[in-house]
Amino acid sequence: MTAALNSSEPDAPDQTLRASYLAQVWQRFRKNRIAVLGVWCIGVLVALAILAPVLSGNQPLYFRAQGNTQFPFFSGLFNRLLFESGVDLFFNLLLVLLPLYALVYWVIRRQSGVHFHGRYWRVLGALVGFHCALFLTASVEQLGSIQNPLYFTETVTDYHALQAQLEAQGHDVDSVFPMRPYSYRQTAPLRGLEAPSGDHWFGTDSEGRDVFARMLFGTRISLTIGVIAVGIYVGIGVVLGALAGYFGGAVDMWISRMIEVMICFPSFFLILTLAALIEQRSIFHVMIIIGVTSWTGVARLIRAEFLKHKSLEYAQAAIALGLTQTRVIFVHILPNAIAPVLVSATFGIASAILTESALAFLGIGDLTVASWGETLNTGRTQEKLWLILVPGFAIFFVVSIFNLVGEGLRDALDPKLKT
Repeated sequence: MTAALNSSEPDAPDQTLRASYLAQVWQRFRKNRIAVLGVWCIGVLVALAILAPVLSGNQPLYFRAQGNTQFPFFSGLFNRLLFESGVDLFFNLLLVLLPLYALVYWVIRRQSGVHFHGRYWRVLGALVGFHCALFLTASVEQLGSIQNPLYFTETVTDYHALQAQLEAQGHDVDSVFPMRPYSYRQTAPLRGLEAPSGDHWFGTDSEGRDVFARMLFGTRISLTIGVIAVGIYVGIGVVLGALAGYFGGAVDMWISRMIEVMICFPSFFLILTLAALIEQRSIFHVMIIIGVTSWTGVARLIRAEFLKHKSLEYAQAAIALGLTQTRVIFVHILPNAIAPVLVSATFGIASAILTESALAFLGIGDLTVASWGETLNTGRTQEKLWLILVPGFAIFFVVSIFNLVGEGLRDALDPKLKT
């Protein structure tokens, strides 16, 4: 009886009202089981991208022979003859430092206690920023007059052949290799175009490279392309759309005409043209090209949201308080207008992955990386079914799960569905 009276008191806290906006969105998102499954699938893809060298590689984690103990795996992670792409360097650094990041996160969480939820995004942003700064530092050959210890090339030893040779000579060899003993760059022309087997789960391509390893490392390329390209065009679109919607007048007119001019060009053919003009393409060129040609949709979304929000009471109150226009735009209005962009960005990741695969399929991508589109093109030219089905299914799967997450996020952010 007392509990019933207490529950009917008008001063009882309303848990729904106390919940933050993000918590409410997450609560609605969780009701969509397919979208939640998509999030888990994306998490698995990220884990595979980080752990790719542990799952498939030709450098042993541990090698002991003739009284000499080596750990070639860890030095090989930064050997430019093994991992030439900057994307691999980024993920290899993450693989090495992830335990440290997890420890820092755990310590901060323990020390913050109940106040951690308010610091979650700042902690996560600080870790991401530190890792990006470390990646940029490790990408250069020299740090002033000091040689960068993480930028080096050294001869790649075939430890499988070395182990077989030493064992044939009667020496005891103790070694621990990754789960799959093949690198995505390791060629074997005599084993080219082999069908799937126990040794090569997804077969080999025309150069004898293991397709499973190339698909595994291709996950890194696809995820990075999606995130970086979308980040570039979301940044451009948000700034231009916010300026057009907030200031209106001549600013709106010029930015709107710029958007209309960009829309006049078929985006994929524009991407093809820009990619063809670059003589030595890298994966970062592809990211930038996709990013600078795809911002118009985000700009139009943000412009429409700003036209609506700038006349609302909270925005007018911020202006009346004498806050700077920059603060009003990016601190007060933008957080309330960003929801449609989050949905668009999720769909955009899938579109960017598809675009990169199409460029690689046409031979205009970065030929030094393990791209799914390049493997698909090999299957087409060599008329090998497994080289078509494996990358084709991977592209279909990744694009589908990002679209499912995007649909779930769109429903969760829809104010009409609030309860």
